[in-house]
Amino acid sequence: MSSFDPEIIAEIDSQRPKVPVGMLSREEKDRLIERGFLGLYRWYVAKSQVQRNWNPDKDFDWRAFRKDHNPEVNTILEGFFAVEQYVPDYVTKLLLVIRKSHGRSHFHIRWGSEEERHADLWYNAVLFSQYRSPEWLKEYMGQLRGQEWNLPWDDPMHMIFYTVFQERATQVNYLNTAVIARGKSLNPTFANSEDPVLAKMASKIAADEAAHYNFFLEGARLYLYYYPAEALEAMYDVIKHFSMPAGNLIPNYDHFAEVVYRAGVYGPREHAKDVVQMALSNLGVAGRKALEAGIKRSRLVPDENGNLRQTAIFDGLDFLTVQDKVKRLYKVIETHEREVGFWDVDPTEFVPNY
Repeated sequence: MSSFDPEIIAEIDSQRPKVPVGMLSREEKDRLIERGFLGLYRWYVAKSQVQRNWNPDKDFDWRAFRKDHNPEVNTILEGFFAVEQYVPDYVTKLLLVIRKSHGRSHFHIRWGSEEERHADLWYNAVLFSQYRSPEWLKEYMGQLRGQEWNLPWDDPMHMIFYTVFQERATQVNYLNTAVIARGKSLNPTFANSEDPVLAKMASKIAADEAAHYNFFLEGARLYLYYYPAEALEAMYDVIKHFSMPAGNLIPNYDHFAEVVYRAGVYGPREHAKDVVQMALSNLGVAGRKALEAGIKRSRLVPDENGNLRQTAIFDGLDFLTVQDKVKRLYKVIETHEREVGFWDVDPTEFVPNY
């Protein structure tokens, strides 16, 4: 039989990885990811300082905050306040893992400063609702901060995907809370819950979370582009074991979760459709089932040093779209660097993964 037999050629082609193994060394890939994060961080800070520089005390009319919300709304306020009390842990725990990355660690400090104002905003909301006394609020804060939140994973790749899903989930929570506060909820329990101050604050925070989500999304694409097989496995692991932060630490968290579920703020439907499916679509993945199936079809191939490693024969990843998105990110970075002058002395240039 000829070595050029069509059936043999077809069989060989069927065994080729659908994502590239790549000729770049791990060191070069890590360097490129780091440069991408640094450029992304510098662009992000310049944009956020112009577009989203608000103050949790002075930019809201707290005297006008409603003092007669129903118990369900007050439970939502207290729940969001409680989750945000672990901001010191959210910042410090991950910072230790990513501290060697200039761009990612400095962004994380910036992220922490923006999350800090969210914590102050929810503190103000509970305080001015007057549902609880100032003394009760301070005692509750001390109770919450008496425990520490720990990372669900302790490596940078897993955590970039965790933050993608977590930030999107938080954004969805606040967007749906804003619907209630605008008096637009279809749930009769919240028919008279209109509160312009709450609507403004929920919308402001949701805008921050959207910006955070987009930063982490761009970072996750860098990993998907330069480490597609490993990144897909990390992503699937995060989806499979995902939970919102601090749920195991907050007293009566199950009651809070039940209220936000019944309110249409956040539940299994929102998580599956508005978080997981949306994030996967943004990352160029067809869906959770396709992701799982692709990982199960993984096999060993030689890396750039001749060592065997896993790579996914994965039809569900639109790798060309990921590449296009990464290229687009580098063009955004280039525009910023040309404006500032970085491009003249130390440009961040795209290097393809092949």
